[in-house]
Amino acid sequence: MKKERTINLSCETARNVCIVATMAKLGHFPTKSSEKEAWFLSPFRSEIQASFKVGKKLNRWYDHGAGIGGNVIDLVCLITKSSVREALKMIGQDQTSFSFQQRPFFEEDNGQRITITKVKKLTHFALKEYLKSRNIELKTALRYCKEVHYGFKDKSFFAIGLENVSRGWELRNKYVKNSSSPKDITHIRNGHTKLIITEGMFDLLSILDWNENLELDYDFLVLNSIAFVQKTVKIMDGYTVIELYLDNDSTGKKTTQNLIAYSNNCIDKSTIYKGFKDMNEWLIHMTKKGLGQETQDVFLLPQKQTCFTPGGRKEKKK
Repeated sequence: MKKERTINLSCETARNVCIVATMAKLGHFPTKSSEKEAWFLSPFRSEIQASFKVGKKLNRWYDHGAGIGGNVIDLVCLITKSSVREALKMIGQDQTSFSFQQRPFFEEDNGQRITITKVKKLTHFALKEYLKSRNIELKTALRYCKEVHYGFKDKSFFAIGLENVSRGWELRNKYVKNSSSPKDITHIRNGHTKLIITEGMFDLLSILDWNENLELDYDFLVLNSIAFVQKTVKIMDGYTVIELYLDNDSTGKKTTQNLIAYSNNCIDKSTIYKGFKDMNEWLIHMTKKGLGQETQDVFLLPQKQTCFTPGGRKEKKK
């Protein structure tokens, strides 16, 4: 009887553990949040529109797509496919190596900065799941990204990292978009005269995921911030072909126009993902529709003289 009482008390305590924080430990972060509620992409299936709601006052969750809900114990059992006892053990764990920050923040906050503590091969399951949610193959990310552990305000976190030319890092996970100092562009030199320019790391990963052979012909430049456009202009002078994969928003379009005005070697490739914010949003859409490489009649090929047929055979335009 005493043993049963101990388990009941443990369950009662566990039910008061914040679901939003628990979701973060499991690698799931809200797409939008207010004082009363937080909305997530469902942890049980792939979706674009968030249907998983957490009521913060009652600390309960409900998946509108599946028609199920419950407390934090039910949630951990379902996500990890574990027993109640195993779930209670997971909920009770407090491992800093298994945490993301609970809110986004800038690099500097009251004089405090992000400190990189460890850089390693990308292996953490939460980061792999994040890549999967963005429709990026792990093998693609492994070529250019690392798993970066860092400290901020005496707490430890981790994220997918892309290093820039000044040895700073762009840091991404499901909840945060951050960078460590110094912030700069990322210029990947493969020894070619053709260059692909993107705004962020996931634009680059999306392009490489769709066409992994681009490394054979292109160098890559990730702006990491539109503020680095002037620095980019100087680098562009060394390339004969420059493809621009910038966002389909007002800032991205204006930047594209400015770069094209500067150099006749620039080609606007945003028409490929017309109707979508960026390359990654387009990639997710195309993947969900089940469209593969065979749809790439002229994808990512800037040469005016050459195109690719669905079978991959080169043909010269007349």
